[in-house]
Amino acid sequence: MNRAFNRKKDKSWMHTPEALAKHYIPYNVKFLGNTEVEAPKGTEVVKDAVRKLKFQRHIKKSEGQKTPKVELQISIYGVKILDLKTKDVQYNCQLHRISFCADDKTDKRIFTFICKDSESNKHLCFVFDSEKCAEEITLTIGQAFDLAYKKFLESGGKDVETRKQIGTLQKRIQELETENSELKQQLQDLEEQLMISHEPPAGSMSMKPPLSTDVFDMVPFPPPPPWCPHRPATAAHPHPPPRKDLFGAEPFDPFTCGSADFPPDIQSKLDEMQEGFKMGLTLEGAVFSLDPLDSRC
Repeated sequence: MNRAFNRKKDKSWMHTPEALAKHYIPYNVKFLGNTEVEAPKGTEVVKDAVRKLKFQRHIKKSEGQKTPKVELQISIYGVKILDLKTKDVQYNCQLHRISFCADDKTDKRIFTFICKDSESNKHLCFVFDSEKCAEEITLTIGQAFDLAYKKFLESGGKDVETRKQIGTLQKRIQELETENSELKQQLQDLEEQLMISHEPPAGSMSMKPPLSTDVFDMVPFPPPPPWCPHRPATAAHPHPPPRKDLFGAEPFDPFTCGSADFPPDIQSKLDEMQEGFKMGLTLEGAVFSLDPLDSRC
C-alpha cells in the first residue's frame, strides 16, 4: 500500500494486534462521499477528490441536507462503512483492494483512501470528516496493513485466497440482505393495497337504500306487525278477570264466594236466596213459553 504517513513509521502502533486480528476498531465519522479517480495512488489525486466532494457537500448543505454519519470498522480484513443508526453495511472495502490512504495536512479532520471496486474495477476515493482524528484513523489502517502482511508471510500466501473467499461470501450475504429488505417492503405494500381494496369508498358508510319520504318530507311509520292472538301456555285463569268500578273495586258477587268465607247462618240464607233466584228464572221461562200471543207457539 502506498501511504502518505511514511513520516510516522517510527511511531509505535496504537492498538494491540488482537484487536485488529480478532475484532475491529470502530470510528464514528461523517461521510462526504466517494468519487472515481484516474490513478490508484497519489497525493494530488486525493486532493482533487477532496476538493470535488467538499464542493458537492457544500451545495447539498445549502439545500438543507446534512452530512450523513457512518461507523468505520477497521480490521486486518478491510474497512467496513456502516450506517450509524441501522448498522447496515454500505461499503465493504477489502484490505488488499485499498491502494492508498492519507490524511490532510492542512485539515486535521479529513482523511481519505483509494479502493478498487470489485465489480467495475474502477478506483474510488472515499473521503471522511473525522473531527480532528484523521491521523489516528490513518495510522490504524496502516497498522492493519502491517499485521495483514505479517500474517501473509506466516501462512505462505494461503491466507490471501481465504480472505478472497470470505470477501466473496460477505458480498453475497450483503446482496441477500438487500434483496430480503426489498421483498419485505414489497410484501408490506401488497398488504396495504389489500387492506385499502377491502375498505368501503369514502361517503358510503352504509349500503342500505335511502328511506322514502312523503309529500311533507317525512319518513312514514313502518307497517304494524301482523296480529296474532296471545295464548298463554297454561290457563291459570279460565275466566277473564273481573271488571272494576269507578273506584277501582271489584264488584261483589255473593254467589261466587266460597262456603268458608261466611258464618254458617249467613251462608244458609245465601243458599236460599240462590235457590229462589233459580226458580224465578224457571217460572219466567214457563210464562213466556205458554203465552198465546207468542209467535213461537
